[in-house]
Amino acid sequence: MNTRTLLAAGVIAGPLFVATVAAQLLTRDGFDITHQPMSLLSVGDQGWIQITNFVVAGVLACVFAGGLKRSLQTGRGTTWAPRFTVLFGIGLIAGGVFPPDAALGYPIGTPDEIPADFTWHGTLHAFAPPLAFTSLVVVSLILAGRFKNERQPGWSFFSAASGVVSLTLSAWPDPDSSSWRLAISVLVGFAWFTALALQRLHRFGHRVVAGAVDHRLRG
Repeated sequence: MNTRTLLAAGVIAGPLFVATVAAQLLTRDGFDITHQPMSLLSVGDQGWIQITNFVVAGVLACVFAGGLKRSLQTGRGTTWAPRFTVLFGIGLIAGGVFPPDAALGYPIGTPDEIPADFTWHGTLHAFAPPLAFTSLVVVSLILAGRFKNERQPGWSFFSAASGVVSLTLSAWPDPDSSSWRLAISVLVGFAWFTALALQRLHRFGHRVVAGAVDHRLRG
């Protein structure tokens, strides 16, 4: 794939994921995002929609990692930002491949509690969201340092703030509010991820144009 296509995958991933979740919130009877984590959309007869959503977003994130590496070229974050972006994608894919167990009253008829025992796939799923979004936080902090070195204070602050806010929301020790905090954390994380993809795509386009102009002048 060419670099522009790889970067475009990152532009698509977040809006597609969020829009698919939003559509399900409007159509899935018994689901309450303020009480149940969005992962539970993977359970039930229509669970395949969210499973596919996780996997597609994860694949797109991994594809974007290749474009990110090419667009960064040299300097801080060139190696580790793309690697942690791949881990972000792997975490999302794992969240789909290993669905959670029914819990917290969803699907309808399920006891409104966390199961005492987990299935093997429910146990593996429990590790997927922390892997995905901790990796994304790491990417944001790595690139915050890079943007600072490049004298882009706006992007440096945006990246650092997004990482800190996402981490704080997801790690805050209050189980009663965990579902909506995680939902906001996902929104913040994907908003930054999409903005980053757009920024890299824009800068890559300028670099290509500048290279073409330089080549013509030299020719």
